[in-house]
Amino acid sequence: MELKIIGGTVVTAEKSFRADVGIEDGKITRIATSLADQPGETIDATGQYILPGGIDVHTHFELPFGGTVSPDDFFTGTVAAACGGTTTVLDFAVQSKGQGLKEGLESWQEKARDKAVIDYGFHMAITDFNRQVVDDMEAMMESGVTSFKLFMAYKNIFMVDDETLFRSFLKAKELGGLVMVHAENGGLIDLLTNKLLAEGKTQPMYHALSRPPELEEEATSRAIILARLAEAPLYVVHLSYRGAMRRVKKARANQQPVLAETCPHYLMLSIENYSEPDFAGAKYVMSPPLRGKHNQAYLWKNLAEGHLQVVSSDHCSFNLKGQKDLGRDDFSRIPNGVPGVETRLFILYSEGVRHKKITLERLVDVWATSPAKIFGLYPQKGVIAEGSDADLVIFNPNKKFVLQSAKLHQNVDYCPYEGLEVKGAISRVLSRGKVIVKENSFSGRRGAGQFLRRLKFKPRLESTGVIA
Repeated sequence: MELKIIGGTVVTAEKSFRADVGIEDGKITRIATSLADQPGETIDATGQYILPGGIDVHTHFELPFGGTVSPDDFFTGTVAAACGGTTTVLDFAVQSKGQGLKEGLESWQEKARDKAVIDYGFHMAITDFNRQVVDDMEAMMESGVTSFKLFMAYKNIFMVDDETLFRSFLKAKELGGLVMVHAENGGLIDLLTNKLLAEGKTQPMYHALSRPPELEEEATSRAIILARLAEAPLYVVHLSYRGAMRRVKKARANQQPVLAETCPHYLMLSIENYSEPDFAGAKYVMSPPLRGKHNQAYLWKNLAEGHLQVVSSDHCSFNLKGQKDLGRDDFSRIPNGVPGVETRLFILYSEGVRHKKITLERLVDVWATSPAKIFGLYPQKGVIAEGSDADLVIFNPNKKFVLQSAKLHQNVDYCPYEGLEVKGAISRVLSRGKVIVKENSFSGRRGAGQFLRRLKFKPRLESTGVIA
């Protein structure tokens, strides 16, 4: 074999066990009690965990939004992802109004080609259900883009009406695709935003107050009803609020194929962050906005119990200086988004596993395995098994460090968790059997990432509460 990792503890979504891992031609070829006497280069992982490489199914690299463009492109964004243990990203290709889906996919393929350092794929964001879109959805499925995102928010930008959402559910069901929904009531958000601005309420806190949690709950409920009528599966992105969580749980209890993700910032931060002085609250302007602290424990609990299937980053970085400050006098002009593709694992382990909010196996599940199953990448990705891609993270659970923007690789001028001490650090990251990160230093190759053609969605409701 070309490479062997010895002495570590292999962690899967089901169990942890002491084993060595053998790698050849980019694949895991052997998992055994001992491979120490086998030929090949050796990595000693004694005292450390061997995790499957993370899969981040919600990133926005080089996204035009709010009159600017997110500064992490597919090079800097995937380098940051790799340094955070993520070896696969799924980004969102966006259809422009009046165009078909093919043009949107081609535009994002061009952005990623020759830049991505890790493997990547796309969801297709539908913003205009014109006659061409029906045929284009079939073409997307054939090209391996098997999920479609629709926005119930961002009026006059990305937002679609209920008819478009329902027609997308019907077509995706026919094709074996999965519809992902940003669930907020965009019409009422637009009304509340205009009302607050007319009253002279312009600061970042009013971003949150213009998007009250009830509007997330209402839109989540509406999406669930439309999906049920269409008899189609639904994936709710970046769920932030307990009311929306209750709606998802009720649907799943009724055997409806509804899945949901949350993000580290909803597990760690709260609406209080918007009150930081000197416009610093703008750092946390994303949608849905941060909620009250009482939601954090509720989300952790539902994550542990399997009611939330995925933790993604929703990475969409905008610099505080030169981008977010475009909205210094008008919160509606602050570009929405927060960085997080590099810090996801550290938050989940240090704040989740160490504080016994989730198990280590559950971390692996929401970090890699369930994303792979839901989005048609399993068993190639998201698992440590013979025959799977050798995408691996060697993780030292005892090493402490402090999250600092200056030491991260994200192309943005702040970190939402600046100064937070975390315990648990990455020793090495392997992508298809090649070491691309060692002790926070990236050594991979620009353009080495491969486009992933994904399988169709195959829902099943399991006793564990995971649909995949």
